[in-house]
Amino acid sequence: MLEKFFRFSKRKTTLSTEIIAGITTFMTMAYVLIVQPSAMIGSAPDMIDCAGVLLNKEAVMVLVALVSFVITLLMGLYADMPFALSCGMGSNFLLGTMVQNGELSFGSIMGIILISGIIFLGLSIFGIRDLIVRMIPRNIKVAISACIGFFIAYLGLKDAGICDFSAGLAMGDFTQLSTVLSLAGLLLIAALTAYKVKGAILIGIIAITIIAIPLGVTTAPTAIVALPDFSNIGNLIFNISFEGVFTASGLILVFVAFFGDFFSTLGTVLGVASKANMLDEKGNLPGIEKPFLVDAIGTCVGALLGCTTITTFVESTSGVEAGGRTGMTAVVTALCFFAAMFFAPLVSIIPTCATGPALVFVGFLMISGFKDIDFSDFTESFGPFVMIMFGTFMASIAAGIASGILAHVFIKLITGKAKEIHPAMYILCIPLLMYFIIG
Repeated sequence: MLEKFFRFSKRKTTLSTEIIAGITTFMTMAYVLIVQPSAMIGSAPDMIDCAGVLLNKEAVMVLVALVSFVITLLMGLYADMPFALSCGMGSNFLLGTMVQNGELSFGSIMGIILISGIIFLGLSIFGIRDLIVRMIPRNIKVAISACIGFFIAYLGLKDAGICDFSAGLAMGDFTQLSTVLSLAGLLLIAALTAYKVKGAILIGIIAITIIAIPLGVTTAPTAIVALPDFSNIGNLIFNISFEGVFTASGLILVFVAFFGDFFSTLGTVLGVASKANMLDEKGNLPGIEKPFLVDAIGTCVGALLGCTTITTFVESTSGVEAGGRTGMTAVVTALCFFAAMFFAPLVSIIPTCATGPALVFVGFLMISGFKDIDFSDFTESFGPFVMIMFGTFMASIAAGIASGILAHVFIKLITGKAKEIHPAMYILCIPLLMYFIIG
């Protein structure tokens, strides 16, 4: 039955290969189950947002595992492709930081994610993907990912204590045991990656957490395996609010969430498909509308169930490299996420000295596209430069992206290259200007 559905022989694979590939994919992206709760809530096991809603790390982890299971299963059964999905790295840190600072409620950021998901869903249904691809200049698209990568690295360095940003830019306190552990964690993840060890980030987080227990940096868990605790999940699911969304700053956040998801999905799907030799002679992926549709549905469902943007993970490449070629790889990964729901008690004892280095490394992975920015043409490179610098040193992805696009359009205008800018970009500049004028 599986052979008939997934056509293993036609794609030159076997059931055992697909199972190994699915487990490999899960191992390389399982860190999201640990990083996402920290991104949303911070270092504490729980917090109360500005709307008075209790947010619990264990509940966040259970929902991430549940949504990842459902959407990745849909990818495998409907799209029949070896892609896995979960909460994307980028907008989760931006929006989570705003929740922790009391700038937005948890319901408001879910409203932002839901709107971005609906836009993505509409574009996927009506096939307007190519228009968006043509509208945003290539260098700007590359710079958005790099800008988010630098921001995530900033958060990781701050959480790890390696850098001190409390009074500008300064070195962290290396007399603190937690800071030393953070540095050790970063070096461990780097070493494992250099030797191409699968799941390097996850192994690094687990290793530092285990070391931190006898050193008194964290405490041992009261339980390892337990039935999912649904008592605090009710605070997160269907917690949707549109308060503050339809403002200049709110629309910027919708823009960040949508474009981050859109271009991440486009790049990841084509990149992973290329590794699997699934592209045609023109470099296109036959049936690409299916993974796009699943991705868009995932973001909408995720928002309703308390998860930030659900996107296709580039870590799916690890499964493809292990031989995965069909949707069975995704099905196996989905089942692993389902099993992970029963390990939620472990999340609450993981210290920031373990997650901080992981964030720094995730940031490193996201800035790899920096090399693709064309610096030979000043009018093409100035906007990306402004975007990355403003986003990093203002500690705001929204400010970085807004300023980068405005700078790009400005330089093109004053150098007589206005025709190189898509007309829709001029319309986009209006809310971006409003962001800086009225906040």
